[in-house]
Amino acid sequence: MRIARFSIDGNVAFGAVEGEGTVESGGLVLDIIKGIPYTDFELSGTKVPLSKVRLLPPVLPNKVVAIGRNYAEHAKELGNEVPEVPVAFFKPTTSVVGSGDAIEFPSFSSELHHEAELAVVIGRMCREVPRERVKDVIFGYTCANDVTARDVQKREAQWARAKGFDTSCPLGPWVETDLDPSDLAIQATVNGEQRQLGRTSDMIRSIEDLVVHITEAMTLLPGDVILTGTPAGVGPLTVGDEVAVTIEGIGTLTNRVIKRG
Repeated sequence: MRIARFSIDGNVAFGAVEGEGTVESGGLVLDIIKGIPYTDFELSGTKVPLSKVRLLPPVLPNKVVAIGRNYAEHAKELGNEVPEVPVAFFKPTTSVVGSGDAIEFPSFSSELHHEAELAVVIGRMCREVPRERVKDVIFGYTCANDVTARDVQKREAQWARAKGFDTSCPLGPWVETDLDPSDLAIQATVNGEQRQLGRTSDMIRSIEDLVVHITEAMTLLPGDVILTGTPAGVGPLTVGDEVAVTIEGIGTLTNRVIKRG
């Protein structure tokens, strides 16, 4: 099931996406969900065309835990070694935007990069999750763009500003709850030109590895997000660019870059 979060007439709700096609092509409708989707829920039977609503980030996470250098070719292209243990960092809630929202080019950077990623959405509160229980705590999967101020990342020891600025974490367009994430095509295009193309099977550490590693240290809450790393091909974004992240079985996350302010 595809679960979207949206606003209509000033109200925010979740809905199950029905039909075929894309956000842009039409043909999709939302069956509004009663309550929130992390527990047992019912479909209301009230349906609205997707074209009549504004898509929001599919979740509003308490925290986004991101993993760096989880694809060997990406580590290599930036001159980095594959780390011995997963490199984890945070992106704040204020960095999260949805499909169709703008990415604001930060005033303190001159080198902005796209990073297409598979995002894992957590469905229940969990800590110290054993490997065999990882699937039980996952709600679903969505597309993400770990937008990075690369020049800032290079000159600052911590990545908080480089990867945590406002609008640096587009998520969407919805969460797919019924998906095998082990071998999915993942790509990024800029103005229609392909920049990144890889497969989730190329991850150095699997989703199970990452959930176990992260929950050894912290409690994850429903709606929290794990970004699983990006394949090779990251590259620059400029004001006016339209960047799209497409993941097989999920859909396409699209954002345009604008000048901040």
